[in-house]
Amino acid sequence: MCAAPTIAAMNLPRTLPWLVALSAAITILASSGALPAALVFAFKPLTTLLILVFAWPRGADAPKQRRFIRIGLVLSLIGDVFLLWPKEGFLPGLVAFLLAHLAYIAAFTVPVRLAARPLVFVGYAALALLILAQLWPGIPGALRAPVVAYVVCLATMAAQALVWWRSSAAREAADAPLARWAALGGLLFMASDSLLAINKFAAPLPLSSLWILATYWAAQWCIASALRSRRADA
Repeated sequence: MCAAPTIAAMNLPRTLPWLVALSAAITILASSGALPAALVFAFKPLTTLLILVFAWPRGADAPKQRRFIRIGLVLSLIGDVFLLWPKEGFLPGLVAFLLAHLAYIAAFTVPVRLAARPLVFVGYAALALLILAQLWPGIPGALRAPVVAYVVCLATMAAQALVWWRSSAAREAADAPLARWAALGGLLFMASDSLLAINKFAAPLPLSSLWILATYWAAQWCIASALRSRRADA
């Protein structure tokens, strides 16, 4: 009687990437008008929820880091729900994702102190300033302070992920491959949110849903992959 659930549990990690890709594809197609728009309300949160399911059993060897990444993913899920209503939900969604980035920053400072490699932070700060400079004229006055705060948190998260990777790689530490996933996730998050901001505050982008959502979920998947899998722990 117990064999079927056990086999299903063993196969779930193999099917999750395909389920995430399918759910993401449905969301992107619905967002672009190729499928009914109502599907977005189900499949956009579902995609992030599936990434949370992927992350949940991982990271047994790093419980503190696992806790913060789980919190970040839950807050991202909340942000996704708010952003289903782009106008009314934009500011609450922004706050939810800002808190998610704070959680990710906390996760990435577990193995290495914040800004341990200052030049990495200088590079990301320059990139963030460049993005803000391009967007500034189109950002409404009431949103400028929240947007600046968000960009600071986003850039700090991406920079700290890269700091973790570079520090681990320099020491040839066992967690260097995990840190590489985090660094890639931070970079993809910067790309996704930059595209979203350009589309919202500067000029409409062709196929915006594809580029914004694909890079966003790729970023979340990479960050979840920064936790060691159970199979690797064994």
